[in-house]
Amino acid sequence: MLYAVRFHDRADRLATRERFLAAHIAWLAERRDRVLVAGSLRTEPGTAPVGGLWIVEADSRAEVESIYATDPFWTEGLRERVEIFFWSKALPERVPV
Repeated sequence: MLYAVRFHDRADRLATRERFLAAHIAWLAERRDRVLVAGSLRTEPGTAPVGGLWIVEADSRAEVESIYATDPFWTEGLRERVEIFFWSKALPERVPV
């Protein structure tokens, strides 16, 4: 099953994002079989990130929660909250997911 995961960052933790970005990217690379698409969200191009969006392949919401629980951005306190949605993809033959 596919899930859309929307992360909201703590506004006062931009330094945390910068400090752990390389570890976060390496962590994502190790989980590319589950985290199919990932990226930061910004209010406008070139502005500071306000969160992130992932498309995750998992068997359950609990599995999604167990995946992000070890992400450096989560463990180091960057994320304020997370929303998890089951995603029914339209046009399933289209890439990237």
